[in-house]
Amino acid sequence: MSFFRLSRVSRRLLKPSVSATPSSSSVFHSQQQNIYLSQPVTTTTTRHCINPLLKYPLWSRDHEVWSKGRDFHHEKLLGVGWNYRLVAGMSSVVEGNPKKDDKEEKSGGVGGVKEASNWVDLYLPEGARGYAKLARLDKPIGTWLLAWPCMWSIALAADPGSLPSFKMMSLFGCGALLLRGAGCTINDLLDRDIDTKVDRTRLRPIASGLLTPFQGLQFLGLQLLLGLGILLQLNNYSRVLGASSLLLVFSYPLMKRFTFWPQAFLGLTINWGALLGWAAVKGSLEPAVVLPLYLSGVCWTLVYDTIYAHQDKEDDVKVGVKSTALRFGDNTKLWLTGFGTASMGLLTLSGLSADLGWQYYASLVAASGHLGWQIGTADLSSRTDCSKKFVSNKWFGAIIFSGVVLGRTFQ
Repeated sequence: MSFFRLSRVSRRLLKPSVSATPSSSSVFHSQQQNIYLSQPVTTTTTRHCINPLLKYPLWSRDHEVWSKGRDFHHEKLLGVGWNYRLVAGMSSVVEGNPKKDDKEEKSGGVGGVKEASNWVDLYLPEGARGYAKLARLDKPIGTWLLAWPCMWSIALAADPGSLPSFKMMSLFGCGALLLRGAGCTINDLLDRDIDTKVDRTRLRPIASGLLTPFQGLQFLGLQLLLGLGILLQLNNYSRVLGASSLLLVFSYPLMKRFTFWPQAFLGLTINWGALLGWAAVKGSLEPAVVLPLYLSGVCWTLVYDTIYAHQDKEDDVKVGVKSTALRFGDNTKLWLTGFGTASMGLLTLSGLSADLGWQYYASLVAASGHLGWQIGTADLSSRTDCSKKFVSNKWFGAIIFSGVVLGRTFQ
């Protein structure tokens, strides 16, 4: 009788797919198993190696395949939300469409969150990928947002009828890349416990365990050392002014723990180049020109980073950190309109103080339209749209820069 039952079970196991759905906890009892066959799966081919000596299936890692949550062949939930697809008493090699878990493993998914492949994954050596992602080399928008105020200031400092210094723009471009990477490294080191609790950030190298905090510190030291090499090529006034920004760089990541205005502190930090660019060319500051420029950048940052912060507002509430997105709430667009208006007004004041040509003011009209489009059309409940609006600010910076260059060249 036992032999007859074993033969019948073996014939069933030879079918292309076996699925077991637990109707109660008794399915795991060691003395009895209730196995139900699903419809054969035609999209895959399975080769089974049967062990005929097994009277009962052995529940080991080598003899079972688990899939949590969804039945990917029927696209529905089974039982109490668990679907156990298992192949018992045999080892299987599946050819065809891979399981969802396989896809997540290949993409580096953590906690069900997958990260899309980019040029860092495709072209850099495996050992360098974690450091490149720590410096956000795969997401250059932060470098653009740091570099544009520097470029505005360098272009403003050019002599009338002249183009801005290519040497200075090159130095500040490299400096923006390094300082942005250093800032991100500091942020990830300080926020590594918070990042693991937020969907958007849990794949960051330190939070995910790809790099250790000590490796992050070593990489931070290297970035700061290279940044110092660039700073030393500037005049003494600029060296002191540039070094003083490190206080803001190191303190900004902590602000979200204490105030609803971390975006304002980011604005003070990321727009420091509006002061430094002019000083690097002139050897001093002209407050009537650079202070309105600097403050306009702060207001601009409050616009784009508040939109950006709306991506994480639900997670921020759970974790207990603060942002202007939470502070403004349903009145966000009203606040952003005010900050956008202030930014354009301050840019106008800076241009008047620098005696720029009409081309600059024409660019301000175009930039105002871009800023108004961002604020007016932003869907603050959509993470995808908030991200797109945030990234579009590289074009706002480019419009202002082209206006400064044209306004100074044809002055």
